[in-house]
Amino acid sequence: MALVMVMLVLVAITSITLWMVKQSTLSEGMARNQMDQEAARQAAESALRDAERDIMAPTVATRTNASCSRNTDEINPNDFSVNCRAGLCVKEDASYGLTDWTNASAGNASVAEPWWPTGKGGLWNDDPDSKPGRAPVSSNNCTSFTGGVPLGTYTGVAPIAGIAQQPEYLIEVFKRKHVRMNIDETRVTSSGQNANQWSYMYRVTARGFGYSQRTQVVLQTIYFP
Repeated sequence: MALVMVMLVLVAITSITLWMVKQSTLSEGMARNQMDQEAARQAAESALRDAERDIMAPTVATRTNASCSRNTDEINPNDFSVNCRAGLCVKEDASYGLTDWTNASAGNASVAEPWWPTGKGGLWNDDPDSKPGRAPVSSNNCTSFTGGVPLGTYTGVAPIAGIAQQPEYLIEVFKRKHVRMNIDETRVTSSGQNANQWSYMYRVTARGFGYSQRTQVVLQTIYFP
């Protein structure tokens, strides 16, 4: 009887120990996944801010630690192309009403938006070797690359350490008509533009990576100078 009781106690202790180990492993995995997701989100935030700097203050000369230069001191809507050359994308306004996530694919990109995944006809370009290098800095492909712009390519921002891949951004250009808030307003922007005047606005989409390349976060913002 004593032997039986001891064996039962040992089985119970072993079962409890195994359960506790499993719970600890599960909790550790959840914490690791959360850290990975947070790293990807912060990387995407950094890419959003980098894109805004790229729009606000492009330069003719290449900045320190940057890979490339925009070769201009002001972003020109004519620089935007349908294949997102150098991360600058344009799409006919009317075609946005025809976008269809269900039917979009790599072979049917006409119904896709530029910032969608490449498998859905998007234009991110997942081949890092076709883009300028960041760590170490390399100016290869500055004039020919298409798709997402790696962090710091035009601004010289230092690469983020520890993540699987540097975050990227795409910039789309749109037209927007200024609308005044009240009848007395004649100037409706910080740059003194008139009501009912057409101006350009930009949609920035950023994609951040975590410690694993499979962990990705996509953020988007509208920038209106």
